[in-house]
Amino acid sequence: MTELRQLLLSRIREVADYPEPGVMFKDITPLLADPAAFTALTDAFAEIAVRTGATKVVGLEARGFILGAPVAVRAGLGFIPVRKAGKLPGATLGQRYDLEYGSAEIEVHAEDLAADDRVLVVDDVLATGGTAEASLQLIRRAGAQVAGVAVLMELSFLDGRTRLTAALDGAPLEALLTV
Repeated sequence: MTELRQLLLSRIREVADYPEPGVMFKDITPLLADPAAFTALTDAFAEIAVRTGATKVVGLEARGFILGAPVAVRAGLGFIPVRKAGKLPGATLGQRYDLEYGSAEIEVHAEDLAADDRVLVVDDVLATGGTAEASLQLIRRAGAQVAGVAVLMELSFLDGRTRLTAALDGAPLEALLTV
């Protein structure tokens, strides 16, 4: 794991004061541009999907789409996008959640998840945990089970793990990197 960690960290660029002053943004674009690093990341997430018994992978908009789709393919599973409200056609289930500066809503097609599905949520960063927590609520409202949450990077100083612990109800939270 040390080799993987070093590879991933070497391909993540820090951008100061983006999107606002005082924020040190973790840009994964260089990681995605490096086929060896992107493949190693995909393989690590696919191993988590298999180990947790997932039958579907959910990717959270937007970088979770980029990471989750190849993970689903590599693990031989279906991929389900969880989108911002109003982006999916047809019947959807929505889940509102609070942000530091207001609220937001995410949605999924109701028919994409079934009672026998075990869902692994994949995203790039775990910050405060609000979006991930809302996705777990949405998955359960759709009737599916949560297999776990896998993120590339956990920003430990924002303590999102604490928020997600109760929502996970015993399912694992795995971060490949903790910063």
